[in-house]
Amino acid sequence: MRPSLPARLACEFLGTAFLVAAVVGSGIMGERLAGGNAALALLANTIATGAALLALILAFGPISGAHLNPVVSLADAIEAGLSYRGAMFYGVAQVFGGAAGAIVANVMFGIPMVSLSHHVRSGGTQVLGEFVATFGLMTVIWGCVRSRPSAVAAAVASYITAAYWFTSSTSFANPAVTIARCLSDTFAGIRPKDVLPFVAAQFAGGIAATLLFRFLFPAASSCQEQAALPGPAD
Repeated sequence: MRPSLPARLACEFLGTAFLVAAVVGSGIMGERLAGGNAALALLANTIATGAALLALILAFGPISGAHLNPVVSLADAIEAGLSYRGAMFYGVAQVFGGAAGAIVANVMFGIPMVSLSHHVRSGGTQVLGEFVATFGLMTVIWGCVRSRPSAVAAAVASYITAAYWFTSSTSFANPAVTIARCLSDTFAGIRPKDVLPFVAAQFAGGIAATLLFRFLFPAASSCQEQAALPGPAD
């Protein structure tokens, strides 16, 4: 018996909340302990994010698919692994979960619950970085799902860990996380005015990768074979 939609939405909310708490919290901790060394702070942020992502996908994947990302949910809907209605509900749960995670991280470290970020992340190079980061993320997901589904969690966590360092934007690659990070004026934050270009690039990158894999795997014969993550269809 597949999990109910409320159960899956609860997983998406909690999973995204923990993911953002890991991103924001480790950013704050890393910056405080790094003594002004931005590279060391980013390294701490990277390790914590990649480790948390692996654990969360393993924990919530069997229930909701552990999308934790509106781009992944939309891509799954495009490939008929999830209804568009389900993808919309997933996206809402992810956005609210991400916001909750940012607020909890702020409170844990003694800063205001909501402190809009002043961290500038603008310009064509960073927007391109988000396109590349999300295109790569969806490429990893689609490729692993079609060949080695059991490797998805490790592959996604490994890719995000690497993309923190090889993309100019430090690889947000997730609209829900991007929105949440504007609520924390800390190392991991992003100015509210920079959110929309990042989100647009993320959706563009995710859709582009999905269309690419339609070309690379034209013989996919069923919706089940095309599900983005090994969770239940809606």
